[in-house]
Amino acid sequence: MTRLYTLAFFVLLLAAIAYGLVEWHQTEERETTTVNTTLTPDFIAESLKSNTFNLKGDLSHVIDAQRMEHYADIEVTHFEFPHLTLYPEDKKIPWEVSSTEGTLFSDNRVKLKNRVKLSSTDPESLIQEIHGKDIELDLNTNIVSSEQAIVVLGKGFTMYGSGLIVDINTKQMTLTEHVQTIYKKIKE
Repeated sequence: MTRLYTLAFFVLLLAAIAYGLVEWHQTEERETTTVNTTLTPDFIAESLKSNTFNLKGDLSHVIDAQRMEHYADIEVTHFEFPHLTLYPEDKKIPWEVSSTEGTLFSDNRVKLKNRVKLSSTDPESLIQEIHGKDIELDLNTNIVSSEQAIVVLGKGFTMYGSGLIVDINTKQMTLTEHVQTIYKKIKE
């Protein structure tokens, strides 16, 4: 009977040690799931509309967004469903840019992601729309750029490529890699 008691004692001791290790491990996990408060926004705006003017007093760009979160510590502003209207230096016909999310950095650079659409408000423009997944915009120079695949829709054509640079002020577009252009017959 002594062997039986000794064996039962060791099994009970082993079970107690295993239970203690499991409980100790679970309390360590609970302690490490603390909330990081350094990334809480300083302020949040819903249905934002912001007009920005240049040094001459002319309208430079307009930003509309469903939601905006500003983080002062890291000097970043995050937008949900932003819509930007860009006015060229010659004060002529503006361009519009929209996406599902965007980030404004302290150097006036905007990175737009997911379903980005750049469109001309001029019905006579050769290029009507540019679509991409990821586009970067410099609000100081009005230069739009992307390294990703893009689709350019124009009057009577659709162009596929990657690597894009568009200067809103001069209306010049550079496509780094041209993949394909499909021409459509225009009905008159």
